[in-house]
Amino acid sequence: MEIKITKEKIEFEKELNNLDMLVFDFVRALEGFDIEYVLVSGYVSILFGRSRSSEDIDIIVERIDQSLFNTLWNELSKKFECIITKDKNDAYKDYLLAGHSIRFSRKNEFIPNIEIKFPKVELDAWTLRNRKRVILNEQILYMSPIELQIPFKLFLGSEKDNLRDT
Repeated sequence: MEIKITKEKIEFEKELNNLDMLVFDFVRALEGFDIEYVLVSGYVSILFGRSRSSEDIDIIVERIDQSLFNTLWNELSKKFECIITKDKNDAYKDYLLAGHSIRFSRKNEFIPNIEIKFPKVELDAWTLRNRKRVILNEQILYMSPIELQIPFKLFLGSEKDNLRDT
């Protein structure tokens, strides 16, 4: 896999896996409403070919108001279901605004799923502001800057991220 890296973007092509296709389907809904997002955590390494098990994709989305969230929920409900709650008002008020994440999966599937949250701490907001554009097979995604991913995984990663296994 040839990866082209510039200050503005990372560009490459690869055969898409199921997680990639799930991510593209989900972020297209976000982009349809001009909602900024950033992919973080384990999926970033999977995106670049790391063999790693993952049951979820972590996404930080910009804080949006309830009206836009309701519209997004209705759009997502065409292909996805929230596996935390069936009520969009609870999802927004009791989860997202309270600093918790919500999870979506494809209908009638539980795994893999997408975990979204609003920025909770300044580092989340910084990650969203400094997201990196990735062009995968001529489609755009936004991911956490690599320079943030490395220390995060070194200090806060799980057993799935054990660097001795590389």
